[in-house]
Amino acid sequence: MTLPLDAKFSMFENRIKKVWKHIAKVAHKQGIVCFRFYDHDLPEFPFRMEWYDGAVYVSEYKRKHGMEDEEHAEWVAQCKSVIAQVLSIDVELIFMKERRRLNHKDAQYEKEASSKIERIVKEQGLSFIINLSDYLDTGLFLDHRITRAYVRDLVKGKRVLNLFCYTGSFSVYAAAGGADLITSVDLSNTYINWTKRNLQYNKLYSADKHMLVQDDVMEWLKAAPKDYFDFVIVDPPTFSNSKRMQDVFDVQRDHVALLKLVLRTTKVDGTIIFSNNFKNFVLDEAAIPAFKIKDITKFTTPFDFVGKLHRHCFEITK
Repeated sequence: MTLPLDAKFSMFENRIKKVWKHIAKVAHKQGIVCFRFYDHDLPEFPFRMEWYDGAVYVSEYKRKHGMEDEEHAEWVAQCKSVIAQVLSIDVELIFMKERRRLNHKDAQYEKEASSKIERIVKEQGLSFIINLSDYLDTGLFLDHRITRAYVRDLVKGKRVLNLFCYTGSFSVYAAAGGADLITSVDLSNTYINWTKRNLQYNKLYSADKHMLVQDDVMEWLKAAPKDYFDFVIVDPPTFSNSKRMQDVFDVQRDHVALLKLVLRTTKVDGTIIFSNNFKNFVLDEAAIPAFKIKDITKFTTPFDFVGKLHRHCFEITK
């Protein structure tokens, strides 16, 4: 039996109340002001919702909903009204995007608007610039909150390499942890500039300690110095076919080749944190010439992502 629309919205409201009460309480106790509180909890409301210290970022998973454009717009407006009411915020503080179900995840490099609605948010004593209007994601991946803190604790006095650095959150944490040298590499000049802004805002940027490199990671690694870095963070997209790349990148197919290049530029006894978001990813351990490989996915999964995270994370020792 199909439920009437009012009943569906009532279910939606009750679900948000329930998860918000629990997750916001835990976050408050831990001093966390940015967290995810809803992820496709109800099939009728296919949203991903994140709280950014007073603003809500909502991604709607694209699906066949059978509504005309005008009807869908009205439905979205009603959803936003429910969210605003439950969270006691203005509707204008809810920012919504459509998250298409693609076979690849190079969408993070696609600018969708130019409103430049930015905020500064705090995480574990550090500040990050987020953009709520222009991209599919905000600029701060909340699922790596624990991983970032873990990196900060391990990099003092070390040479750190951050590959596919995105907006440089790992680079900021590495700088805060006392790393001697940090090299951040990304294909997008937008994200390299964003990385620099994040470092500067935290008063952690200095030209002698930070190398910001706009390049194809695979090509850059081929010319990178051997046995140079003590600590490497590798968090590639699942798939990328950017015209600026030499070849199409597929994380399942190409992760061995990628990690071999990373190992080449890593010192003996050096550490690599390798992460990716491909749901069905399988690490080809036998083909990776490392001393030790440890799955740290569970350890690095924050409380607000338990049971909802399709990310894999490994700690690799050369």
